[in-house]
Amino acid sequence: MTEIAKIDKNFEVGKTINQKGIRFYDSLEAPFVISGLMYGEGRFFRMPPEIASTVSDGVKGLNFHTAGGRLRFRTNSPYVAISVNYNGVGKMPHFAYCGSIGFDLYADNVFVKTFCPDVNIVDKYEGILNVGKSDKVREIVINFPLYSGVKSLYVGLDENATVEAPSPYINEKPVVYYGSSITQGGCASRPGSAYQSPVSREFNLDFVNLGFSGSAKAEDAIIEYIKGLDMSIFVYDYDHNAPSADYLEATHAKMFSAIREAQPNLPIIMMSRPLANRNADDERRLNIVKTTYVRAKALGDKEVYFLDGDDLTALCGNEGTVDNCHPTDYGFASMAHALIDLIKTSGLLEKIK
Repeated sequence: MTEIAKIDKNFEVGKTINQKGIRFYDSLEAPFVISGLMYGEGRFFRMPPEIASTVSDGVKGLNFHTAGGRLRFRTNSPYVAISVNYNGVGKMPHFAYCGSIGFDLYADNVFVKTFCPDVNIVDKYEGILNVGKSDKVREIVINFPLYSGVKSLYVGLDENATVEAPSPYINEKPVVYYGSSITQGGCASRPGSAYQSPVSREFNLDFVNLGFSGSAKAEDAIIEYIKGLDMSIFVYDYDHNAPSADYLEATHAKMFSAIREAQPNLPIIMMSRPLANRNADDERRLNIVKTTYVRAKALGDKEVYFLDGDDLTALCGNEGTVDNCHPTDYGFASMAHALIDLIKTSGLLEKIK
């Protein structure tokens, strides 16, 4: 079969960089800023590996997936190139490579294009994107892959371009998200479509993605870690990964209580699984999550909030998934809309500025 890129040039993806006057920078060095990730022993990760390894084997491995990671800087370079060394790439039949493996780029909060690797990628990628004329300094955000590991990231810019530190977020404390594969970003078509990113862009909020595919089970070790984080808002949704409704019932309120005791004034948002069509088990799970919320409100908690499946799928219904579970971009947009609306109408933004 003829490769589509040979017929339609719009489907071509870059394999090499052929650009005169380009200078490469290490993303770990100033003035570049990495948000949402840590770095050590030659690779990026989302939480300290020594802690992740005490939670479960799933969290231990998935911790090296770079979901939620962002490279941020300002430049007037007319193009941005990247050179990447991977530590494993995620290839799945129902997940676009440019979401699981690729990077995407925003300039001044507007999507430009995706760095989309070839389907035969093993462990290296190079690509270059045009961002506009060099008469303007732009705020650049490059979102890391959702289901792959990254060992190094270098950024190529015009050798004469200005390179500056990014503008600060409105709060140095990040929003922390904990949950399942949906939280991690499966199956967004590109990293910037996972629901946390539109929320970040809307309010200029930093965030950390602690979504662990199939491995978010509110274990004591992860609760202990999260409750000690310095965060502006905590959002949790691990319903899909709870092995049973009984398990969810035994852990959901427990997790809330532990974090609330450690941080009495922290805004906490509880979410149930984003499903429009629920069966009896789904309904029970929803009621378990809602019960934690209702009881907290009854005890006078003024910093607890709740979004259910109907809220999260209000824009898309059951059309927002690839498999009646993992959201498409449509589904993630619906989730982001619900969370943005909650933050706006609840007055949360004013509290955390």
